[in-house]
Amino acid sequence: MSDLSAPLPTYADVQSAATRLAGVAHRTPVLTSSTIDGVLGARLYFKCENYQRMGAFKFRGAYNALSQFTPAQRAAGVLAYSSGNHAQAIALSARLLGMPAVIVMPSDAPSAKLAATRGYGAEVVLYDRFTEDREAISRDLACERGLTLIPPYNHPHVMAGQGTAVAELLEEVPDLDVLFVPLGGGGLLSGSLLAAKALAPQCEVYGVEPDAGNDFQQSLRSGKIVKIETPKTIADGAQTQAAGDLTFAVVREHVTDILTATDAQIVDALRFYAERMKMVVEPTGALSLAAAQNAGINIKGKKVGIFISGGNVDIAKYGELLSRGL
Repeated sequence: MSDLSAPLPTYADVQSAATRLAGVAHRTPVLTSSTIDGVLGARLYFKCENYQRMGAFKFRGAYNALSQFTPAQRAAGVLAYSSGNHAQAIALSARLLGMPAVIVMPSDAPSAKLAATRGYGAEVVLYDRFTEDREAISRDLACERGLTLIPPYNHPHVMAGQGTAVAELLEEVPDLDVLFVPLGGGGLLSGSLLAAKALAPQCEVYGVEPDAGNDFQQSLRSGKIVKIETPKTIADGAQTQAAGDLTFAVVREHVTDILTATDAQIVDALRFYAERMKMVVEPTGALSLAAAQNAGINIKGKKVGIFISGGNVDIAKYGELLSRGL
């Protein structure tokens, strides 16, 4: 779903979002690891949005969108659908801005994400992601209750807000050569591309999807949006079926390429983060490192950005992945 009359966001929109987010969103750290640098023969810079408010980059886009609501929209409230991180981001942003929030979430979403969303004060409506259409459910609810729908990625204010994270990264490392960005519906990647085009036009930007859910890669190759079945992958934040029309338009114009990573490669990346960098990263957040390690892109001798999109995991499942693998 999108507002087809809405213009595509620009870097000026990313800059405006940064102003709205100043003092509200965390400016997350950029970390390095001499261990992985030695292994890959490159200098890696990890943008750690797992340390963002509510544990993921999604807070940026959600707050940027909700902060532009009219008084009437704020009074009625917001509705969103999400597998977890957008849900928490909308719920927290709504609480900060004093508005009601209703979130449509899959019944198999990680329990930690369900609990956190409710903990921020939102009403959660559950659905079966394999048999029900979350967009249809959301449209009906929004119409019935007079709520404003903010989708998880296909919205210009959301896309612009997400781009502020890479803008921060490029302020710290302006001569970045390559950037790997996790990819689900494309909100983060499209915003990142707007920032990279403006601040580091020499930088190659790769989106990274789960191997089981490469709808964006198929879409880029065919030149039109390809819809797939809900992918079965541990990267629950990237279980999207299709790109948004707005995100696809930006990605198609600016991305270097779309890469994929297997679940096994994701687990290896999770283990590295836990053992060597002492960080909890969610599977979707590890897509970027998995691709840098395995996708065959020549990064030797280069400065490489690794975007960690979030750290919201079910601890029991996380521990099982680290100890036993898949």
